[in-house]
Amino acid sequence: MQSDTATLYCPSCQTINPESYQFCQQCRTLLPRRYLWVIGGSELLRRGELLAGRYLVKSKQIVLDTQPGLVPEVAGAIPEAIEPYLKLAAYSLHVPQVYSLVSLPRQAPIVLLEQAPIYPAGAICDDRVGALMPGLTTVWKQSLAMRQLSWLWQMAFLWQPLISFQVASTLLQPDLLRVEGTLLRLQELHLDGRRAPTLKDLGRLWQTWKPGIQPEVEEFFTELCHQLQQGQVYHPEQLLMLLDRALAICGKNQTRKLQIATLTDQGPSRQRNEDACFPTHGTVLQVLNPGTPEATPADRSGLVIVCDGIGGHEGGNVASNLAITSVQQHLQPLLQPTVLAPQTLLTELEQAALIANDGISQRNDLEQRQERQRMGTTLVMAVAHGHELYLSHVGDSRAYRVTATGCHQITLDDDLAAREVRLGYTIYRQAVQQPGAGSLVQALGMSSSALLHPTVQRFVVEEDCLFLLCTDGLSDRDRVEEYWQTELLPVLQGTIDVATACQRLVSLANHLNGHDNVTVGLLHFRVVDRPLPPTPVAASLAQLPQRGEVGMVEPSSLQSELPGQTTRVIGQRSSSPVLLSLVGLLALVVAGSLLAYLLVPDLRAWVASIAGITSTSEPPPTPVPSFSPPATPPAPPPLAPPPLATGRLLQVKTVKTDSSGRALPLMLVSQPRATSPSPVNSLPAVGIPVGSVLQIASRQAIPDQGVWLKLRVCSIPGGTSPPPQATNVEGWIEEATIASLVSQNLALNATQLGKCAPSAPTNSK
Repeated sequence: MQSDTATLYCPSCQTINPESYQFCQQCRTLLPRRYLWVIGGSELLRRGELLAGRYLVKSKQIVLDTQPGLVPEVAGAIPEAIEPYLKLAAYSLHVPQVYSLVSLPRQAPIVLLEQAPIYPAGAICDDRVGALMPGLTTVWKQSLAMRQLSWLWQMAFLWQPLISFQVASTLLQPDLLRVEGTLLRLQELHLDGRRAPTLKDLGRLWQTWKPGIQPEVEEFFTELCHQLQQGQVYHPEQLLMLLDRALAICGKNQTRKLQIATLTDQGPSRQRNEDACFPTHGTVLQVLNPGTPEATPADRSGLVIVCDGIGGHEGGNVASNLAITSVQQHLQPLLQPTVLAPQTLLTELEQAALIANDGISQRNDLEQRQERQRMGTTLVMAVAHGHELYLSHVGDSRAYRVTATGCHQITLDDDLAAREVRLGYTIYRQAVQQPGAGSLVQALGMSSSALLHPTVQRFVVEEDCLFLLCTDGLSDRDRVEEYWQTELLPVLQGTIDVATACQRLVSLANHLNGHDNVTVGLLHFRVVDRPLPPTPVAASLAQLPQRGEVGMVEPSSLQSELPGQTTRVIGQRSSSPVLLSLVGLLALVVAGSLLAYLLVPDLRAWVASIAGITSTSEPPPTPVPSFSPPATPPAPPPLAPPPLATGRLLQVKTVKTDSSGRALPLMLVSQPRATSPSPVNSLPAVGIPVGSVLQIASRQAIPDQGVWLKLRVCSIPGGTSPPPQATNVEGWIEEATIASLVSQNLALNATQLGKCAPSAPTNSK
């Protein structure tokens, strides 16, 4: 007899329990309730049916795993259609992940997705447990401007990775866009058709949402949609930059109260504590509007660091404390209450990790430590700054984001299991069963910084939430996912404080895991709307900064905007306000400068100025009545195409040097992300010399590994073509590695063009 009421098998003792039970009636183990989204063959499922003897059909496309203690099965090889889910594992905050492939008689396997936008058990929404979260369009009209902009920002932020795996059309289907508070979540992925979607398509979709846009951002939104549809905003980085500006202005209408607490413990089975944290153990802080000029107290920036040392008695505790000291010393001077550009913070977080890595590596070299004797550490750190939280990590220490409706792991471990998933070889719950699955593929201090790729992310904070940083002493065995409702949700409900929550988490880790040291850092945000009139975001967008100008993000830096991506930001980092009128009109301030916000009383004029032009429909308002606006706005300059595009010619102008000043040759490798770079084909031992002319044959974005360029050698110094044995020399190099070493916009003669002459551009635009 079929029933839609499940009986759950305890993952520990296999006792059968009613679905309504939270703990096993026999052994008191927590009973996980995993609601999964079905794709493929769902039309054949019937409510109450038990699929594959395990998955209870709750509704048309939602099932409940009644045996969560068993490893999910995979029916045969991984289908090509689900590879995008695996390769987008770094974006699991937004993209559901494959839980299982289930065989059915006489039809293709169906796919079950976890981390789909389905209300979980135990959250503050018990009446909606197991149901889909609302669609974006159903809540669009009643949402505040800040949240509307945040959803748009997340769509822009996901555009490039989804384009890379041919699933960007998902973002153009409103019925697949679900929301969990401020978080945008995709119901499932849809493969692109024959024509790849463009930002023009995105602009047309957004235009249909105009009737529900909030008044204070209506002018901005209208102009943004127009620019997208006209092709004037042609790259996701430009779109992100413009939305960043609007978010920064709207964020001024909110107050963010931040509480921080840290705690570290040796654990019941270890002889010493190799973990470390900043602020120091037992610290409790309160910061108002962290990272802004009005932050209090002034010496607190909202920086939290957690490290897990590697090396046992050989120095794991030394490595973790070295990392804490190095990162804190590098970041603290930058994080005094001020206004920093997002790209600056992302770059500095990555740089801090690289500096810490160098310090530990040098200590290893000085003490002649080799291979397994080398000490190292994991790292996860967070910086609260204005309306955003910035995050960086290396290794398997984790960060989680907790709200009233869910708990999400927002870092992806740097281990073998995660790498297998990102490569599309297997699903995660199968990968973690393999021997050595938890072995780290990178950590601080184990190798050169040239081979280290810290992950950097940022999140808009516009609702009450918690960020938990922790070592694997707590996160192992899914303890956070199992106990966030009982240990972290009370913080959001106001029934316990962050210090108590830290103590309870450490106690839980020692009691239920107990195999390792444990360290936790909590950041609790409370967001309050200020009793101020709405800030108008009346920015016209016709004039965008050009590449190389202050405020323009380099295309290679787009990877730093995406969760799980390696940061490789080049070019200019920050901006400063510039007064262009000495007669009294504060206008046309350089893009991205928030300091001017504090100086200009009329916010409409200020926001118009940071966008770079005045409105074409009416003259810009003046902050003082006696001042007159300019008669005509300046003509917008032409937009430059993205740098390092396919087909472009480059000339090597310099090379890097080692610590002794010796020039290091520019080396191409045979495959993107080669683990041990070696020359391709038969170039001279010195590699690609200064003066060589190269052509970009293709470019490839690789998740967690940046953007790679395939280069063709056109000629080498002296105006000669490559030697006969190197006639077809081609190889790969990371864009961020070569970008600062080459010249573009070249005017070359036929000799310099060498073998690239037939396909070389005829002008230097």
